[in-house]
Amino acid sequence: MKALLCTRLGGPDDLSIETLPDPVPGPGEALVRVSVAALNFFDTLIIAGRYQVKPELPFSPGGEACGVVEALGPGAEGVRVGDRVIVHAKYGACRERVTVPVRLLTPVPDGVSDEQAAGLTITYGTSLHALRNRAKVRPGEWLAVLGASGGVGLAAVE
Repeated sequence: MKALLCTRLGGPDDLSIETLPDPVPGPGEALVRVSVAALNFFDTLIIAGRYQVKPELPFSPGGEACGVVEALGPGAEGVRVGDRVIVHAKYGACRERVTVPVRLLTPVPDGVSDEQAAGLTITYGTSLHALRNRAKVRPGEWLAVLGASGGVGLAAVE
């Protein structure tokens, strides 16, 4: 399978496309064939070694993706082979196939495209966390969104 790899810390030009063996799901994991992987600002930080999560080299960037479950490891429950899912990961989604714990998968409803689903969790999840858990914004309150040109800011405006 093809994978976008960070083999040394740096910028996007330092990434390479490599061929790796297909992964095999372990206990409680699913093998997902990735149709769309999303990239976010933090991916530029993680490949430069400037993010709080510092994966061991080599690694694939990409914290979220959409794809189809191809196989299940022993004891994996909650999804079935053939299910279309969102993959929630800290990194690793920029591959043709990825193994992840099934608890990090969310079913994709009909009518939601792979592209929409793949780019949903990080920007909208970050915005929701900031507004609900940090700012504790309540109905009727005003909110100024600074930086509404980025993904998290746009999600906050929505």
